Amino acid sequence: MVLALDEHLGPPVDSYVNGSQTWLVGDEPNDLNVTGDTAMILEFRLHPVSGYRPPAGCSHYDLWETVVTQLSLGAGAPELRLGNEARPLNGLWDGLEAFPAYGDEIEPARLAAVVTAALAIAPDQTGLVDHEAIGDAWERANGKVSIVGLLIEQLTSRAG
Repeated sequence: MVLALDEHLGPPVDSYVNGSQTWLVGDEPNDLNVTGDTAMILEFRLHPVSGYRPPAGCSHYDLWETVVTQLSLGAGAPELRLGNEARPLNGLWDGLEAFPAYGDEIEPARLAAVVTAALAIAPDQTGLVDHEAIGDAWERANGKVSIVGLLIEQLTSRAG
C-alpha cells in the first residue's frame, strides 16, 4: 500500500505528529475525475496504529520518505530503520481511508471505483461513517484506539 500511494499519489501533502499522512487529490485538471463535470477533492488519509509514537530521532516530516526509500531499496517491512530505532511497517500505519475532503458527497460505490482507479487497489470496506464520533472516540482514548478499527466497526454495524 505504501509504495502504491507513493507511485500513484506522490508524497503526502501533510504529515502529522500523530503519524497520519494525508493526500488531497482532484483539484487539478490531470487529477482524478471524480464526479464528471463537478470538481471534487478527495482526501486519502493513512491512519496511524493505536498508541502510535514517533520513532526516536525521526521527524514526522521525514517519516514517509524514509519508509518509502527503504521499501524501494528492498528493506523488509518487518524491520525498517527509522531514526534511532527499528520499527515494523505495521507498527506505523493501520490502514488507508479515502473520503470527500470538504464535506462533499459521493456514493460509496462511486468512491470505491475512483479509489481503485487511483491506486490500482480496491478498498476492503466501503460505506458512510460518522467522522466526528470516530474523532471524539480517538481523542477520549488519547490515541490508544485504532481509527481504522473504529471505521470498520461503524461500517460493519451499519451494513448489518
